[in-house]
Amino acid sequence: MFYEKELTALKRAGRFREPIALDVDAVDMASNDYLGLAHKRKLFKRACKRVGAFAWHAPKASLYLGGYHPLHRELEDLLSKRTGFEKSTLFGSGFLANLGLIEALVRRRDVLFMDARYHASGMTAARLLQGKVVTFAHNDMDDLVRKLSETPVKGRCIIAVEGVYSMEGDMVPKEVFEVADWFGALLIVDEAHSVGTVGPRLMGVFDRYGITPAPNHIKMGTLGKALGSYGAYVSASAEVVSYLQNRAKSQIYATAPSLFDTALAIEGFGYIHKKREKLKEKIKALRLGAEAATGRLPEGMIVPVPMPDIATAMAVRQSLRREGFEVGAVRPPTVQTPMLRVILRTLFKPSLYRRLFARIGELAGG
Repeated sequence: MFYEKELTALKRAGRFREPIALDVDAVDMASNDYLGLAHKRKLFKRACKRVGAFAWHAPKASLYLGGYHPLHRELEDLLSKRTGFEKSTLFGSGFLANLGLIEALVRRRDVLFMDARYHASGMTAARLLQGKVVTFAHNDMDDLVRKLSETPVKGRCIIAVEGVYSMEGDMVPKEVFEVADWFGALLIVDEAHSVGTVGPRLMGVFDRYGITPAPNHIKMGTLGKALGSYGAYVSASAEVVSYLQNRAKSQIYATAPSLFDTALAIEGFGYIHKKREKLKEKIKALRLGAEAATGRLPEGMIVPVPMPDIATAMAVRQSLRREGFEVGAVRPPTVQTPMLRVILRTLFKPSLYRRLFARIGELAGG
């Protein structure tokens, strides 16, 4: 009655969405559970034991009204140790972390330079800012330098990029760190899809490029992808973290993160640290298998497969689902052109992915 016309328009454009429940018997190549930690019952049981050691199992309040739990502190300390940053702080989700981080950091005289393909959470935050926002062409360091040089800035320069981009699957160039240093800019790196998938220690692009965290570096990461849990964090200098704890509304005015998910993330980090060499071998084999099948070596664990139109993307996805494969069909406005989003997961062998990519080609071409 109130939004009937809008819903009808979405359906006509092929952009109507509904929640999708994965088929438990299907081969799941749609989720962000890159390392299969969501299937590790031992991690689940250990997390339950951690929470069960306390008299209460829920945070009950915001971090600043008594909800700050010993498990929160334990995870924050672990994050700082693993990332090399001075301090870390937790958020309820990746969306809330980006929202709070960007809205808090960019003040009236500041300018935010954001990659044009930055996550929707960052784009949403950018619309709330008092400061100016400048977007630069995706992963184009020449365009970033040009806009940094041409844009008058009375306050701070802040650059926002992703480590591995959630839709394109490509990695931010190492040069972004040099550009940030040259212009004296704060650099936000959203590592939601790079932690657990790249780097010698599987800790993301800072790890991959051998970057020692500096006072102008800020790392945002999620717990709900490779870590097999839920929630998010920001690691930065002690000064920046303290500032966020006083200004990030999406953290201050929200119930503290779930104790179980916090405990599960602690277990997840421990698992990755212990099994990283074996995991790296599996990740390498999957990427090489994807390269053999598609002609392109993935930089992370995301393989986008372009589709000619929305109807084809949805039809191919439905056909694959009937055949026992779950993949994501991503449509505008999330992306400019429709695509299938295939996630490489260490639970499966490269041969299975080669078969999947061949079948996608048959279905899309037919």
